[in-house]
Amino acid sequence: MKALSHLNKYLLKYKWYLIWGTTFTVISNLFGIIPAQLVRYSLDLVKETLDIYFLYNGSRLQSNLYDVFAFSILFYGLLILAMALLKGFFLFLVRQTLIVMSRHIEYDLKNEIYLHYQTLPLSFFRQHNTGDLMARISEDVSKVRMYVGPSIMYGLNLITLFVLVISYMVSINARLSLYVLLPLPVLSVAIYVVNTIIIKRSEEIQRSLSRLSTFVQEAFSGIRVLKAFVREENSATNFTVESDVYKQKSLQLTRVDSLFFPLIMLLVGFSNVLVVYVGGQEILTGRLTPGNIMEFILYVNMLTWPVMALGWTTSQTQRAAASQQRINEFLAVKTDLVSEKSLEREIAGEVEFRNVRFVYPDSGIVALKNFNLNVKAGETVAILGTTGSGKSSLANLLTRMYDPTDGVILIDGIPLKEYSLTSIRRQMGYVPQEVFLFSETISNNVKFGMPEMPQEKVEQAVKDADLYQNIIEFPEKFDTRIGERGVTLSGGQKQRLSIARAIARDPKILILDDCLSAVDTNTENIILNNLHRIMENRTSVVISHRVSSAKLADKILVLDEGEVVEHGTHEELLAANGVYRELYEKQLQAEEV
Repeated sequence: MKALSHLNKYLLKYKWYLIWGTTFTVISNLFGIIPAQLVRYSLDLVKETLDIYFLYNGSRLQSNLYDVFAFSILFYGLLILAMALLKGFFLFLVRQTLIVMSRHIEYDLKNEIYLHYQTLPLSFFRQHNTGDLMARISEDVSKVRMYVGPSIMYGLNLITLFVLVISYMVSINARLSLYVLLPLPVLSVAIYVVNTIIIKRSEEIQRSLSRLSTFVQEAFSGIRVLKAFVREENSATNFTVESDVYKQKSLQLTRVDSLFFPLIMLLVGFSNVLVVYVGGQEILTGRLTPGNIMEFILYVNMLTWPVMALGWTTSQTQRAAASQQRINEFLAVKTDLVSEKSLEREIAGEVEFRNVRFVYPDSGIVALKNFNLNVKAGETVAILGTTGSGKSSLANLLTRMYDPTDGVILIDGIPLKEYSLTSIRRQMGYVPQEVFLFSETISNNVKFGMPEMPQEKVEQAVKDADLYQNIIEFPEKFDTRIGERGVTLSGGQKQRLSIARAIARDPKILILDDCLSAVDTNTENIILNNLHRIMENRTSVVISHRVSSAKLADKILVLDEGEVVEHGTHEELLAANGVYRELYEKQLQAEEV
């Protein structure tokens, strides 16, 4: 129960649901117990009345006695019916409180996990696959809900019924009650042994389900590659293998679960045998009536479902504990990207990297070594380099997806760590190397981050990104839904839409991370000319492996293996006859070809 203690705050939040649910459970069980006593009165009445009835055989009094007897039996029957209806009504109220509470807790827990995920650094998502993240927020939370809903409901019902029924049974005959309850310790030991196995197998099932979810998510995300390489059959085979593992583990758990019900029915049946045998002896001694025996049999059968539910409840609680443990593992992860002073101010855009060294915490790869850069507000700097030289790492550090291992990054002379994360990111426009678009309309993708943005601004941003002509040719124009990850657009269109999304925010610092790699030279020139106007009086960081993208820059840095090997203006670097000139001439020849 240690893992499930995390839910206590929610139980406290919805305490009135729990209190009223407990109250309604007690009342419903009271109305469930009373019919057993009415049955006892009825049977004893029948036995006693029959003797008197036959005593007055043939007399007029016998007819009157029959009328009284018939009315009494009818009255008891109607009372039993009324008790059943009242029990049903209060059971309805029990579900309307406890099950509704579980849905509220499920909603709150999912939101807590989702919000927590969003606070975690990029390194967390590099270390854990998407399928596992999704399994914990869906499958695991669903299993936890079974604990805070049905398990608590059946648990309260079991406790209440045991207290009420056993107290009634003891008050009638303590000896018979003792014999009836003898199988319970055996049942407790059996449940303990079985559930030790259940919790172990439940954890194995959840791990298997996470792997299965990851496999499916990757297969459908990369469906284009899958089809292009004709790997559908192989993918289906691998899915079958992974699915078989999940099936086998589920069957193993089911085999253990299947022990509960036969075991409980056997023990309940044994209790009924004891009631008849021991109760018969008590009748012979005159301490009990046949009505008492019937009442005891009804009590034993009343306990049958709660005792059966005990096994189910314990099983669900153990599964919930295993799931909550998995949830707690991620909730325990805390981000180290915290603001030291939560500074919120409008920035001018001056950027400085001072002796920055950066090592990726998840892989240990050294991305930057003693990197220095100073960009004045309104200046444009181009960062050039081959793949793996550390260009994108600069963008990640500037947007504070990571903190540098050594050194400091300053914005307007103030350390980046002192700014409020949300405040500083709102003043940045970022076009990532790997474009990600949402399954929304074109208009909403441009407005992402600023939902209140006027449509005129959306259209202007799209024109600057040289995408306007393409959009107006679509049947639904700006209301065109672009599909998951922008699947309905070409690579170049996706990149240009991503650029429009960044510049529409009117950011103080614009970061373009190799964002023109999927467009042709002509489109690149159009976008660059448009960006020239946009970049005026705006700090811009252009990251690229193309020399053509660096034309607009006030200064250019050439990176190689995380170190600056050359820096200067376009003309200065050409005159230096170094790496930049070699790169420039190679790309010039490629364009001519």
